[in-house]
Amino acid sequence: MSNAVQTISVDLGDRSYPIHIGDGLLGQRLRQLVGEFRSKQVAIFTNPTVSSLYLESTLAGLSDFNVDVFTMPDGEAHKNLDTYNDAMDFLMDHRHNRTTCLVALGGGVVGDLTGFVAATFQRGVDFVQIPTTLLAQVDSSVGGKTAVNHASGKNMIGAFYQPQSVVIDISVLRTLPDREYAAGLAEIVKYGVIYDAEFFAWLEANSEAISARETQALIHVIRRSCEIKAEVVAQDEREAGLRAILNFGHTFGHAIENLSGYGTWLHGEAVSVGMVMAAQFSERLNRLPQGGASRIAELLECMDLPVTLTGDVERQAMLTAMGMDKKTVDGRVRFVVANAIGQVDLVADYSQAALDETLAAFCSR
Repeated sequence: MSNAVQTISVDLGDRSYPIHIGDGLLGQRLRQLVGEFRSKQVAIFTNPTVSSLYLESTLAGLSDFNVDVFTMPDGEAHKNLDTYNDAMDFLMDHRHNRTTCLVALGGGVVGDLTGFVAATFQRGVDFVQIPTTLLAQVDSSVGGKTAVNHASGKNMIGAFYQPQSVVIDISVLRTLPDREYAAGLAEIVKYGVIYDAEFFAWLEANSEAISARETQALIHVIRRSCEIKAEVVAQDEREAGLRAILNFGHTFGHAIENLSGYGTWLHGEAVSVGMVMAAQFSERLNRLPQGGASRIAELLECMDLPVTLTGDVERQAMLTAMGMDKKTVDGRVRFVVANAIGQVDLVADYSQAALDETLAAFCSR
């Protein structure tokens, strides 16, 4: 175990915050990393799977606080208004007030819901992210997007609300199931596609070390992913323009999640297929040079991720589901398309035929 802590900053003026990355940061080391709280009152939000592994060490790191623990059901299907209401009842019943701090101990579902509760409980309270999945560490814990799902679409009810700090302990990844770990790698590949061709090439050259969860490889990919996201968020916090590039593959991916029922596909798995669809769509638009989509698909396959759709998914159903995407403006779905590996654009003017051909290549009918 390395004792070094690497820290990067999300630069948002008076709402800037640190991201701490290291090995073995829970337990007694946690207290110095989470920052100052406004009172001794803390509520940890977690789920049964994570609490059985990491609640004890988290409590040890917060031993000088008055801590209550809200345990929510595990899984994307529970990131909804019912669980949100249960969380609000919990905070009320335990007499939390506007000086409390919420701590999200879990993956993206826990983090998203905790952040949305923090944004809306008594008009906003502090919260800290302690992400325990690779996907949450490199994506959902950074940038202040908080939400719950609606039956009609993913993350339709939410707010932009930044945490006080993010603590990323890579040691938690050693207990992460292989499928969950691979799902996080999809977002890491995405950062190379949208922003950094050299990083993408590094991922290709080091895919075995990454898949083997080697410590130095993990620290590098997590740090670089967080750096890219922090740079993008600092320039466009509320997704008025540049930040939309972070959604490469997500318009297709969210539709896959929605149509199959939340939880059937892990988010990263759906995004993996969505990125291959977006890359092929980019080639059909004569933006991404031929061979680019295959290169992206090959790297994803090396990371044990799916690159094709399974099950009975219809083209019209995909079109309808994509029409609910938050990037849709005036009834026109906008897509993030690749011009090259390392450079993408958000477009609303595209060939419908190219989109239809892409859907036909993946959908059952």
